[in-house]
Amino acid sequence: MKRRTLLKSAAGAAAVLAVPSLVRAAAPLKELRLDYAYYSPSSLVLKRFGWLEEAFKPAGTDIKWVLSAGSNRALEYLNGNSIDIGSSAGLAALLARANGNPIRTPYIYSRPEWTALVVRKDSPVRSVADLKGKKVAATKGTDPYLFLLRSLKQAGLKRGDIEHVALQHADGRTALEQGRVDAWAGLDPHMAASELEGGARLVYRNVAFNTYGFLNVREEFLAQRPEEVTRVLAAYERARKWIIANPSEAARILAEEAKVSLPVALLQVKLRTDFSQPQPGEEHVAALRQAAPILQQEALVKPGTNLDRTIADLVDTRFARALTGKA
Repeated sequence: MKRRTLLKSAAGAAAVLAVPSLVRAAAPLKELRLDYAYYSPSSLVLKRFGWLEEAFKPAGTDIKWVLSAGSNRALEYLNGNSIDIGSSAGLAALLARANGNPIRTPYIYSRPEWTALVVRKDSPVRSVADLKGKKVAATKGTDPYLFLLRSLKQAGLKRGDIEHVALQHADGRTALEQGRVDAWAGLDPHMAASELEGGARLVYRNVAFNTYGFLNVREEFLAQRPEEVTRVLAAYERARKWIIANPSEAARILAEEAKVSLPVALLQVKLRTDFSQPQPGEEHVAALRQAAPILQQEALVKPGTNLDRTIADLVDTRFARALTGKA
C-alpha cells in the first residue's frame, strides 16, 4: 500500500464530514459508551476527573464507563455494539478489523512497553528458546499473545512448540505465580506487580514488539457522530497533557483504580509508557506493517486478506490532527 493510497483512503473518508447536513440531522446523543482500562492511564484520569461528563453535560449526554480487562474484551464490546469507543493494542485492533470488526482508530493514547515474557524468579528458563515444550499463559486476541507469537518465531519456534494456556491477563499472573504455567505473556500493571512484588523475571523484552495503544471507534458511530468523537479526543488530549505534567499523580490514580501498589503504578506510568505521540500517522502504519505478517503466518486471518488495505482502513488521521496540530 503506497502512501498516496493511504492518504487517498483518508481523504475519501473525510468526504463524509463534508456533508454537514447529515451531521445536523442526527438526534441528540443520549448516551456515550466507552471503556476504561488499567493499561490506559488516560482513560482512568478521564474517569476520575469527570472531564467527559463535563464536556457532554450541555448536550444532555450521559456517559457510561465499561471496564475492559484486555484488548480482546474492548474489541468484543465494540463488535457487539456494547460500547462506542474502546482502547486496545494496535496489532489487536488490526486483527479485529481484518476479521470483520468495523472499527477505525482516530487517536493513539500511548506508546507503551506493556508486555514481555515473564517467568518465576526460580525458573530455569533463560531465553525464549527455553520455552519449547513449556506451558505459557497468554490472552488470545491481545498484544501479549501476539508478542508471544512474534517472540517464538524470532527464536525459531512455532506456536505448536509450546502449550498455550488461554487465560485473561490477571489470571495469567496468578497461574504463573502458583506454578501452573512455566511462563506468561504479561500485561502491565499485572506484570509490573508480579515483577516488583513476586520477584518475577522478564525473560524477554522487545519494545518494538509492543504495538501502540489504539483508541478505536465503531465505524458507524464515527461516521454519524464526528462532532462527539472530536469532543472525546479533546478530552483524551487534556488527560494526556495532564499525565505528562503530573506523572506521579497519574500513577496514584492508576494504583487506586487497579488496586496495585504505588511503586507498581509508577513503573508503568513513568518508565514504560510514552505519551508523546497521539496523532495516528506513518509511524503507526509502519509498525503495523512490520507486525502484520504474523497474523497470516499463524492463520489468524483469512487467506488472501489484504492487510495493507486493512491498515489503511483502520488508521484514521482526520480527527487528532486538529487537536494536536501535527500533520
